[in-house]
Amino acid sequence: MRRTLGGLLAAGGLLFSVVTLAEEEPEWPKGHYPLPEDGDVIGEVYTVESRGDETLLDVAREHNVGYEEIRRANPDVSIWVPGEGTEVVIPARRILPPVAREGIVINIAELRLYYYPEVGEGEPPRVETYPIGIGREGYNTPLGVTKTTMRLEDPAWYPPSSIREEAAERGDPPPEVVPPGPDNPLGRHAILLDIPGYLIHGTNQPDGIGMRASRGCIRMFPEDIASVFDRVPEGTRVNIIDQPIKAGWADGIPHVQAYAALEDQEEGMAALLETLSLLERADDGAAMVLDYEQLRRLLDDPDGRVVALEPPPEPEKAPAADSGNGFLDEVKA
Repeated sequence: MRRTLGGLLAAGGLLFSVVTLAEEEPEWPKGHYPLPEDGDVIGEVYTVESRGDETLLDVAREHNVGYEEIRRANPDVSIWVPGEGTEVVIPARRILPPVAREGIVINIAELRLYYYPEVGEGEPPRVETYPIGIGREGYNTPLGVTKTTMRLEDPAWYPPSSIREEAAERGDPPPEVVPPGPDNPLGRHAILLDIPGYLIHGTNQPDGIGMRASRGCIRMFPEDIASVFDRVPEGTRVNIIDQPIKAGWADGIPHVQAYAALEDQEEGMAALLETLSLLERADDGAAMVLDYEQLRRLLDDPDGRVVALEPPPEPEKAPAADSGNGFLDEVKA
């Protein structure tokens, strides 16, 4: 829609001409996307310039990405001093996880949470996605389908026995309870899961978002969990998956996004077969022909990019036999 501010206005001897104002479409918040009507890919990769003395982690937080994501996308940029005007790649293009698009989906392989909120009549279905921190080695975040139970604002933190034992061994036993405040590792918001001892919560150490740093719980930037806290009803479905290889479609072209390194040949073959099964459908029902060499390279060296799969290269043609006509053969060629 457009509207016109008509008329000529005279003031102080100055004549103002007709001005046309365009009503712009409202901008979606970072990390919020309408669900694709046909396909599985959301977002775009773009670049920004760092400002002043901000760190690469500051840039990541402003643009809805975590530590590992920003580091992989900018391997030659300093984490702590990127410098004024340094170009920073924001890896904001993603393939939606290959599970039901409802409630909360947490893919620990990509350190990311997807929220599919219920929408009102006439509103477009959408997805919101946020970087997360998860359990470090030895404190793996449990997989499976669960649900949210309670929401706690300004929660107190009761250090679990594992933390108390480790701290006692260091000669620095923690208090029985940490009250709300800047020293509380749960931050100001917590959403309990129907798995004893596990929850989605904020943090007082936001630099750990986008890496394995917790003891199994799912951490979010304080502003991210605050934005969803009042909008996630109790009983919301939560599906925690470990999907290092995602595949999907965009504009009729198959795409792959790979995160975790493959540890051995058996796992590598399983990942390859799983990726192919995710791509087995085609819009016209025809059999797909892929460049399997390209696919293997992507799975062997994953970096989180969404990559369009190419058709296999054309086989080289054998040179035509010389008929003995010399010049005539060259002209025909």
